[in-house]
Amino acid sequence: MKRGQGRPQKIGDLIQRELSDLLYRELRDPRVGMLTITSVDVSPDMSHALVYFTCLDAGQAGAAAQGLKRAAGFLRSRLAKRVTLYSMPELRFQYDESIARADRLSQLIDSVRPKK
Repeated sequence: MKRGQGRPQKIGDLIQRELSDLLYRELRDPRVGMLTITSVDVSPDMSHALVYFTCLDAGQAGAAAQGLKRAAGFLRSRLAKRVTLYSMPELRFQYDESIARADRLSQLIDSVRPKK
């Protein structure tokens, strides 16, 4: 691990935990349904945090992204009350396509594999 990478990773893990709890308990936007925060990447200067999420229904990803973007200020202010940092990173949300891509690749591999 390079010098300086440990703290942003720890802050990202903490933001992921607290943000998941906030989404479950306090966010009342109907566009943001059942979703999971898969990871949080915090920039080295801790000014931005890229929050990756996935939805149960991939068709809801666009609406969920809009709801999260709209609620970013609210979530950031709530996080600032829970997490003691000099400044809370700006939250940016992005749909995590890695799970859907892995599932698709797995299906392709299974379709090519000879049947016994």
